Amino acid sequence: MIISKSVSYIKISVLLASSFFTFFLYGCVGRILKPAPDPSSLVKLSFSEHPEFVDDMDYDNLEEGIRQSLSYLKKRPQETKFKFGQDIYETSHMVDSLVNFLEFIEKKPSADELRKHIDENYYVYKSTGSNGSGDVLFTGYYEPFLEGSLSRSVMYRYPVYGTPSDLISIDLSLFSPKYEGEKITGRYTGQTVVPYYERKEIETGGMLEGRAPVVAWVKDPVDLFFLQIQGSGKVLLDNGETINIHYHASNGRPYKSIGNILIQKEIIPYSEMSMQRIRAYLNSKPDDVQDILNYNPSYVFFKTEEDGPLGCLGVKLTPERSVALDRRIFSLAGLVYIETVKPQVSGNGEITEWIKNKSFVLSQDTGGAILGPGRADLFWGNGKYAEIAAGNMKHKGSLYFLILKPEKK
Repeated sequence: MIISKSVSYIKISVLLASSFFTFFLYGCVGRILKPAPDPSSLVKLSFSEHPEFVDDMDYDNLEEGIRQSLSYLKKRPQETKFKFGQDIYETSHMVDSLVNFLEFIEKKPSADELRKHIDENYYVYKSTGSNGSGDVLFTGYYEPFLEGSLSRSVMYRYPVYGTPSDLISIDLSLFSPKYEGEKITGRYTGQTVVPYYERKEIETGGMLEGRAPVVAWVKDPVDLFFLQIQGSGKVLLDNGETINIHYHASNGRPYKSIGNILIQKEIIPYSEMSMQRIRAYLNSKPDDVQDILNYNPSYVFFKTEEDGPLGCLGVKLTPERSVALDRRIFSLAGLVYIETVKPQVSGNGEITEWIKNKSFVLSQDTGGAILGPGRADLFWGNGKYAEIAAGNMKHKGSLYFLILKPEKK
C-alpha cells in the first residue's frame, strides 16, 4: 500500500525503519501499473546460485494466493510491461508463469520435484537488497479487529472517516512526463491548492465535520490509529454484524513515526520497540495519548468493502502468502520466494524463538515505508498470532522473483 506523496515518495529514515516502519502501510495509487526502470534491483541467477526452494507450509493457501494474482493479471491490458532486472515480460507471460506453477503444485510435488521443476523451467532473480548486500529487511502487517457501532454513543465515540468531499488528488504526470507516478493531495481554496488538514486539526479541531462521512464509530482511539497504520481491518459492530473497511485515501501529509519519538524521549528503548510495547505504553498514559498520536500528521480515510483485507491489486490478501514490496522497482502480482524467520509463540503470547521461514509468496501489496530493494512486508492475516508476528518482526532475509522461461511456454 502507498501513502499519498507531495511530489516525491515519502522517505522514511533508517532509524525510523528499524524502529517502527513495520506497521505503516497504506493504499495504492492505482494509476501506476509498472515499476520505474531500475535494472540493478534484481539480478538473474545462474543455476548454481539458486536457493534451496523449500516451502515450510502446505500448498493450499499458496494456490489461493496464486489465483488472486491471476485474477488481477487477467484484467490487465495484454501490453502491460513487467520488469525483472534487465528483462521485460508482458501480461500474458506473467499469466503463463503463474498457471504453470499452480498446475505443478496442485500435484503436491515433493521438495526435490519442486526444486527440479523450478531449475528446469524458471528464471530466478535475486533482490540486491540494501546497498547491494543481498540482505532484505522483513517486517510484517496484519488485519486488526475493532469494536464499533454505526451510531455514535458514549462507548463508541471515535469516528472512522470516509474520504472528505474537499480532498483532491492531482496526477502530476499530466503536466510533465518527468513526474510519472507522482501525485499531490490537498484541498482547493480560492485559486490555489493547499495541503490538507493534518491529524491534530482533524482530531482536535473538528475540521472534518460536514466534510467527511463516518464509516463507523469505534471504542478505542489507539485501535483506530493502528487501523490507519495497517490500512484495512474489520469492525465488529454492536448489532452483531461485521464490516470490512479498507484504505481509500490519505491526507497526503508526511508520515512521522510515534515509535521514533518514543525512542528519542527514552520512553521505550530501541531494543524493545514493537507495536505491543507502544500500545502498552499508550494504554498506561491515557492523558498523553492524543498528543503522542498527533506527532504523526498523516491521516487515513476508509471505505467499506464486501470482503477483505485487500492489497493494492484489489484482490484479497492471503495470510503468509502476500508480501508488500516497493512497486516502483518490483513487478506486482509476481511469484516470489523468501528466506527469513517467523516466531514461535507460547500459549501466553510470548515469543519463545524465531525459526526459519522459507516459502513462496506473491507480490500483491506495497507500502509508504516499503522502499527500495532491501525492504519487504509480509502479511500475517488476523488473530493473536498474526498481531504478535506483525508487531515484532524486523529480521533480515533474502528475496527472489521467479518467471517462466519463454521457451517453456
